[in-house]
Amino acid sequence: MRNKFIAMLAASALTSVACAAPAEPVTSSIRADYASFIDEMVEKHGFERDALAELFTGVERRQDIIDAITRPAEALPWHRYRNIFLTEARASGGVTFWDAHADTIERAARKFGVAPEIIVAIIGVESNYGSIQGRYPVIDALATLGFDYAPRARFFRSELEHFLLLARDEGLDPVAAKGSYAGAMGSPQFIASSYRAYAVDFDESGSRDLWGSWPDIIGSIANYFHKHRWAPGEMVAVRATLADADAAALSTRSLDMQSTVGALRAAGVDFDESLTADLPANLLMLETSPEGDAEYWVTLHNFFVITRYNRSPLYSIAVYRLAQDIRQRRDAR
Repeated sequence: MRNKFIAMLAASALTSVACAAPAEPVTSSIRADYASFIDEMVEKHGFERDALAELFTGVERRQDIIDAITRPAEALPWHRYRNIFLTEARASGGVTFWDAHADTIERAARKFGVAPEIIVAIIGVESNYGSIQGRYPVIDALATLGFDYAPRARFFRSELEHFLLLARDEGLDPVAAKGSYAGAMGSPQFIASSYRAYAVDFDESGSRDLWGSWPDIIGSIANYFHKHRWAPGEMVAVRATLADADAAALSTRSLDMQSTVGALRAAGVDFDESLTADLPANLLMLETSPEGDAEYWVTLHNFFVITRYNRSPLYSIAVYRLAQDIRQRRDAR
């Protein structure tokens, strides 16, 4: 089955859209919305109709995937979310991973201008250093969410399109590929569009392998941050206290920068005096207990860059704090 699909999809890459055969009906076992999507893939990208028809005959709608996406970890309060990632095992595992791949990590950090501890922490958060890469068939995940999850159907249909193009271009088996419930793949958990846009062949093997090649995984994460304008040497976030309790009203979980360092200071937020007043910044409040205790952080440009990987301030602060812990442990040793 693997060789058949790869061969048929690869052959379809040589088919000119302009010369595509007239549309033929797909098998009666294909859902109508799948059939329409297949028509689009044939017309837009020259895919071989029979190959896609056979592929989609085997696609399974997964209710467990819909259930999972409706309760993401990022919806948890911080005092619960942090316990997933800010652990002794993740921190010590990060040091061990960095030691094992030090040359590659440093090479990627230099080439792309990204802090090495951020690269390591991303792998730690996303896949626990490669040990958790996802158990769902990617084709099932993307089809389920693209056709049976209305809130984000358009996005996931686009990712399904990217996934099929990725499989054709990279020689991947679309049936065998496993990932997260949202279709994210490999140790860096790239969605298909990110895989196509940002993955790099860092081991110069002729392919981009985000499941089995640590150089490709490390280099691709570094390239992702580089392309999203990581600023080398700049801070990510700093702890803050409130000199004026009313300043708490400025706290936001916006994914855009809403204020500046100077404006936050003027409102009664105390933090690192070395930061210049004109820097874009947000104030982030994190609930540290069920009783309503809180801590405050001023988040900066590089914090916003981390949210491009996962659009959640909780995710970004978890990556940053894990990265700092890993760096401090390794430096102290």
